[in-house]
Amino acid sequence: MSLLVCENLSLGYDGTAVLRGLGFSVEAGERLCVVGENGSGKSTLLKGLLGLVPPLGGVLRKGPGFRARETGYLPQESAVQKDFPAAVFEVVLSGRQNRRGLRPFYAKKDKAAALEALDMLGMADLTKSCFRELSGGQRRRVLLARALCAAEKFLFLDEPAAGLDPVVQGELYRLLDSINREKGITVVMVSHDIEGAVKFAETRAGKVLHLAGKQLFFGSAGAYRESEPGRQFLKKQG
Repeated sequence: MSLLVCENLSLGYDGTAVLRGLGFSVEAGERLCVVGENGSGKSTLLKGLLGLVPPLGGVLRKGPGFRARETGYLPQESAVQKDFPAAVFEVVLSGRQNRRGLRPFYAKKDKAAALEALDMLGMADLTKSCFRELSGGQRRRVLLARALCAAEKFLFLDEPAAGLDPVVQGELYRLLDSINREKGITVVMVSHDIEGAVKFAETRAGKVLHLAGKQLFFGSAGAYRESEPGRQFLKKQG
């Protein structure tokens, strides 16, 4: 079942297109890795799929299985996020805000989900720590835990491996693999770690989308390795 379908989609800001002619779909339980050079439109695509940037043209169709309240989103870290004056647990728990509805307080299941997400990322011992006093890698993991806490069916990740050392990056990919396989959560990930992202897509017949202001490739990870854009880009990044 297609959760998202793009047909000749254009996205951009203030009437100026950053991306043009996109045509691809995201199926339930799939993993899609979005790659490309800096400025190729990867982050804009995520914002467009989330409804944060309106289409300038074409069609973005959301299937009945796509619900914003069941979606987790990890954006690139901003200066505001770095200086967020809250405890780690509060930051992660805020990922459940869309599900709280009109309730003035978080339910027990919300708090349990926050603790589970922190434990999955090895951050359970930092629940009371101040977020802005953490290292860059620790902050990134806390924000990922927040996105996991929010995600019921869909997870959007913008450079999740940024600021993480190679060992933690490997743990991250294993975690995402487990979440995708065992919980059936659909994962759409933007990454500069090209080899790692392609390997992640390969492990479960995932897809790769290569952008450069337009769509250069969309298909299986194996086919991407054999394609001209894939060969050139993987060689360049290697």
